Amino acid sequence: MPWRESQADGTYDPYKILVSELMLQQTQVARVIPKFELFIKALPSVEALANAPLSDVLKLWSGLGYNRRARFLHESAKTICSEYDGIIPNDQEKLEALHGVGKNTAAAVRAYAFNEAVAFIETNIRSVFLHHLFSDRVDVTDAQLLPKVEEALSAKTNSLDPRQWYWALMDYGVYLKDAHSNPSRRSKHHTTQSKFKGSRREVRGAVLKLLSSHPQSREELAGSVPTPDYLDTVLESLANEGLITQVGDMYYLGDAILKR
Repeated sequence: MPWRESQADGTYDPYKILVSELMLQQTQVARVIPKFELFIKALPSVEALANAPLSDVLKLWSGLGYNRRARFLHESAKTICSEYDGIIPNDQEKLEALHGVGKNTAAAVRAYAFNEAVAFIETNIRSVFLHHLFSDRVDVTDAQLLPKVEEALSAKTNSLDPRQWYWALMDYGVYLKDAHSNPSRRSKHHTTQSKFKGSRREVRGAVLKLLSSHPQSREELAGSVPTPDYLDTVLESLANEGLITQVGDMYYLGDAILKR
């Protein structure tokens, strides 16, 4: 995985870790890798991301879904540049204050970028602990799992650094999902993704993809999107989220019109 590659001095780029963690939210690794590589090539630093138009960021993100993550990442880059001189902080509270970065994502950045021994839970880690320690339980909460993660982390980091420990847990969790019925289904937090075909999510993705080529009117969009009955509510929600801009009868991707 490209975000696991160290720099020439043996350290890990916090920017690449942050980008990968946002991309990996609700998206499989196989889909993330090519998008990550294109994204980093186009925007190789937090400064480059902060200075890029949102429309460019959304185009690079296209195909990953849950496009508000792209806006969150863009806004986080601006915050990092304006408040932290372009240096991604390793402080939990400061990381959590960034757009789209919750408790677990902040801890993951600290572990992978700065090799800090901080406990967190994500789906693959959850699978490992459910499989081995809660095999006869259902509706297990993360609050029940976290002390076990902390205990294991404390024991393992005596001989193994946190970054490698979490990589091992992640890879083992992927294996368990393939070798057994997904252990995470026994988590109280497990949710099943709704059907994409014919959904509002499909229309959202279609609108953003269409606008990435050129501005369009509602009538033009209605003739191209699947399930046009959802179009008006989708356009309203995308505008409210700042992912598209309406000027007169035309819709633009991101803030493209504002940059002219």
